[in-house]
Amino acid sequence: MKNQDHIALFIDSDNISHRALEGIINELSKYGVVNIRQAYGNWTKDNLKNWEEKLLEFAIKPIQQFDYSKHKNATDILMTIDAIDMLHTKKIDAFAFATSDSDFTPVVMRVQQEGIKVFGFGEKKTPQAFMAACSQFIFTEKLMDSGSRSADETPHKRKTTKDLKQDKWLLNLLKNAHNQTMDEHGWSNLADMGAYISNNSSFSPVNYGFKKLSNLLRFMDIFDIYMDEDSKQMSVRDKGYKI
Repeated sequence: MKNQDHIALFIDSDNISHRALEGIINELSKYGVVNIRQAYGNWTKDNLKNWEEKLLEFAIKPIQQFDYSKHKNATDILMTIDAIDMLHTKKIDAFAFATSDSDFTPVVMRVQQEGIKVFGFGEKKTPQAFMAACSQFIFTEKLMDSGSRSADETPHKRKTTKDLKQDKWLLNLLKNAHNQTMDEHGWSNLADMGAYISNNSSFSPVNYGFKKLSNLLRFMDIFDIYMDEDSKQMSVRDKGYKI
C-alpha cells in the first residue's frame, strides 16, 4: 500500500466558520492523512460555543489562547509559532491553514520555501496576498454550499458555461497551461496541465463548483478531449488547433 502524505491542519477559529470543517477535512483527505488537527482561539468566549460539537466530531485539538490585551490577536502569534515549530521538528508533507486573515501570509511563504505544499481555506473576503501564497486555495463558502455532497452534485450553485468562458483569468490560466504542456500534435496530458497550474497559481476547481479539473474542462467545452482506454489518462487539445 502506498504511503500517504501526513498533513497538519491549523485552524484560526476567529476567522473561519465551524460549518466549513467537514468540507475542509474531506478536501484534505484526497491528498493524505490529516493526522495533526489543531484549532486556535479563546474558547471562553461565547462566539466560539458552536465549535465544541465540531471539534469532537472531527477529532480536532482545541488550543486555548487568552486575549492578553484588547485589539490584539494573540491567537495568530501562537498559531504561527506552532506551525514553524512543527516545520522543523515533525515529518509533515503538507500544511493547511484555515483562516481569512492575511497575517498568516509570511508563515505560508516560509513553509513554501522548504518545498512543502500549503493548502489554504478561507472566505471570499480573504486578501489576495494570502490566497496567492498558498499552493492551492479554496473558498469555504463553496465547501459549505456542497455540504456532505461532492461539489459536482450541486449544479444549481454553479456558473454557466458562458460565464466561465468570460472569466478572463480562468481562461488565460487554462490556455497557458495547455500551451506550455502540449506535444507536437497539440495535445496536453491532463496531469501535466494540472501540475503546471499547481506550480503557477493557487487555483482549485472546487472554487468553480467542480471536484476535478477534468470535470471543469468538460463543462467549459473549450478543448477537444481524448481519453486513452488503456492508461485511463485524459488529454485535451484546443478546439481551434490546426493540423
